[in-house]
Amino acid sequence: MIATSPTVTHLYAQAILQAARRRGIALPGDVTSRLVAGQRVPLMVQDRLWEEYCRAIDEPLAGLDIGLALQVGHLDSAGMLLVSCDTLRDGLEALVEYAPVIGDGGEFSLLEEGDLICLCYRPGYSVRVAERVEAVMASLARLARWATGDAFRPDDLWLAHCPLADESVYEERLAMPVVFRAERNCLRFHRNQAALPLIQANSALRDHLRQMADRTLESLGHQSLSAQVCHLMRVHPDWGKERVAAELAVSGRHLTRLLAEEGLSFRVLRERELRRLAVSALESGFSVAEVSEQLGFSEEAAFARAFRRWEGVSPSRFRSSVSG
Repeated sequence: MIATSPTVTHLYAQAILQAARRRGIALPGDVTSRLVAGQRVPLMVQDRLWEEYCRAIDEPLAGLDIGLALQVGHLDSAGMLLVSCDTLRDGLEALVEYAPVIGDGGEFSLLEEGDLICLCYRPGYSVRVAERVEAVMASLARLARWATGDAFRPDDLWLAHCPLADESVYEERLAMPVVFRAERNCLRFHRNQAALPLIQANSALRDHLRQMADRTLESLGHQSLSAQVCHLMRVHPDWGKERVAAELAVSGRHLTRLLAEEGLSFRVLRERELRRLAVSALESGFSVAEVSEQLGFSEEAAFARAFRRWEGVSPSRFRSSVSG
């Protein structure tokens, strides 16, 4: 479903207000009065906020500066979810899935091109586009570095617009090469970076935040396709792609194509959800045989092989370690 009234979390809007306060800028009261703690901000108000801020500060890299100062908390529950995942890839896949929790107006996707992975962003707004894209991409690069304990080393950043200041300033502030007038906005990094562990990884917190994010998406009236697929797999872990596709009123082939547009695949999503369900069930005291049956494996040995691939140990040993 598509939301009838695009909105942004008030926490992201607060990042702009805080930047204005740091600069001693007073934004118009008729704009700031529309920002109420706990209430989502209409996208048209966010548009006005960006316009007023950029006009008042009158600096070409206003958006870049906001992005480099952005904190995890500004991204609402989705931000905490991203950094509580196990690996960088897990976190970025969660970003693709739960970006609407942060706000409408843009879409993320993950693409693999040879040895590179591209985190792409397509804006859907028309006000201060370049500044806002720079804020988004700079914040992602910064948060990825922070979440990996500064281990993340991107290859470069592509921006579809022309530079707003001297190109050397971008590279100095972002600490990476920046390519302008590119075919798309994307942060590019080598595929081996995707396996970097996140320093704030916490499976229990991650699962709790995922439930919160699911409820937020549902309340907003537009879950992404990947979120709908993941929800169905959590409720019906024994369902295959064709059964899930039928529930979503599309063919299996069309489902594959639609997920690919989000930079995801059914296999990756299913493996991720089965892994989480398996770990949770074993930690809750279910037997290996019971978990294998619950998750729809044809035989216990097949489940054991899959679990060893996910966690590096057999399910029986994992169960013993958490119960003992």
